[in-house]
Amino acid sequence: MVEKYYIKGVDIDQNSIYCHHDLMGELLIPTHKHEKSQFLYTEGGIVYVTTETKTYFLPARHFMWIPSGVKHSIHPSSEDVMMRNLYFPDEKNDVSFYKTEGIYPLTDLLLQMMLFTNRWNGNLKKGSRNYVIAKAIKAILPEICVNNLPLALPFPKDARLIKIIQHLEKNYQEPILFSDLAKKYGFTERTLHRLFHKDLGMSFIQFFTIKRMLKAIELMIEKKMTINEVAIAVGYNSVPTFSNTFYKLLGQRPSEYINGVEVLKTI
Repeated sequence: MVEKYYIKGVDIDQNSIYCHHDLMGELLIPTHKHEKSQFLYTEGGIVYVTTETKTYFLPARHFMWIPSGVKHSIHPSSEDVMMRNLYFPDEKNDVSFYKTEGIYPLTDLLLQMMLFTNRWNGNLKKGSRNYVIAKAIKAILPEICVNNLPLALPFPKDARLIKIIQHLEKNYQEPILFSDLAKKYGFTERTLHRLFHKDLGMSFIQFFTIKRMLKAIELMIEKKMTINEVAIAVGYNSVPTFSNTFYKLLGQRPSEYINGVEVLKTI
């Protein structure tokens, strides 16, 4: 059996920057970790990245930074999703940005820099032209990536909350009142509010809003619905309210997001 690049190739040369661009080719990259930090950008579909504590949603025209040593698995929506990876060795002068998991929009500047990497693959030797370009990509990230987007949902641990989350996942398109939810599962509103914060680190409204927006992104990427139809499908009767909520989460309007999907393929 040939070992996958992410199991063996990435860390063979501890001083190199490793590059891998290819179709996913599989619907699951099993749990693994690297000695290098990972810059992951994808095109052509949806990718979920699962760590030990959270599931991250990586939409088109965004990238995820995964620090070294973080165990993670990758779940693309299709084998045809394009994956673009750069793996960077840790350095003594690395700032806190490089030590934190996060999802960020791919700015126009980063997009242009990523175009230089399209034909790279394997180890980029220290001092080479490609290594210098890749190093510049890493160096600029803390300066231009200021919005770590909340495109992640934690795993509930409390059995009572697991049932509630399953209910929300099945009924994200319905208008669910917190008071009704508490009553349905035998809680007072105050007790359920505390449970959400203690177990998930966020409120019911925060969790349910992110859940709905992630579903909206899935529907928009499929391109089978208009923005109005997507808004209704995820429980919003008001398109302006949906658009404003989407903007607060991703920093762009739904129409802007759709126009930016798979942008590398058009250049």
